[in-house]
Amino acid sequence: MGGIFRVNYTIIAFIAGVALGASLLTWYSRRTQRQRRRIPKHWPLHVRNLVNHREKQVWLWLSKVMFDQQILVKLPVTRFTTPDANSDAAAWYQLLNGVYCTFTLCNSEGQVIGCIDVPGPGGLSISNQTLKHTLLAHCSLHYWVVDPANLPHLIQIRTAFLGEHAARGGTTDSQLASRLRNVRDNLHATVDRQRQNKSAALANVAPRSNASVHAESELSNGWEQNSFVTPLDSRSAELGR
Repeated sequence: MGGIFRVNYTIIAFIAGVALGASLLTWYSRRTQRQRRRIPKHWPLHVRNLVNHREKQVWLWLSKVMFDQQILVKLPVTRFTTPDANSDAAAWYQLLNGVYCTFTLCNSEGQVIGCIDVPGPGGLSISNQTLKHTLLAHCSLHYWVVDPANLPHLIQIRTAFLGEHAARGGTTDSQLASRLRNVRDNLHATVDRQRQNKSAALANVAPRSNASVHAESELSNGWEQNSFVTPLDSRSAELGR
């Protein structure tokens, strides 16, 4: 009988230990979740520029060229599209919420007319461009990729987005030519001024260690150069159904 009691005691102790361990694990998990949901006293974040240097050049150019349109920065396509009534809205939202273009053009009534992407130093993948072009064309929206080193003509881009009649915006050829010259002059002046400021800043910076330079290089190759995440370039599988 004593042996039976010892066995039963061992089993009871084992069950109690498992129950206690499960309770502690549940308590710890809930505590961790509460801490994650809790608003921190100090956010591990800092402010950075909304656009990088290349995007800023195109932004300045667009503000002059598309002077009668609104320019929105890095808007997800889910903000101005909606799924069909019979489609799986949650699945499409999950898939497309990370898809954005550098600039979205809309009129004064808030109707989107098209989107523009600015490629980074490494370019923009063909699959990324193809998906956006197909998606936006299906919604009757225009899509262009604009390189700041090779900007299209004012009339060319306005005709593509606004049509032949609306491209001139109520101005004459001479007024358009004058506006284009002003755009180019302002853009060149801005670029020159930024280069001069950067050169002056570099001249006043003390020599840094190789580790510091490497860390800044890694950062610039990620967040700063892209200036925004590009989830389509990191997908391992083709988008589609």
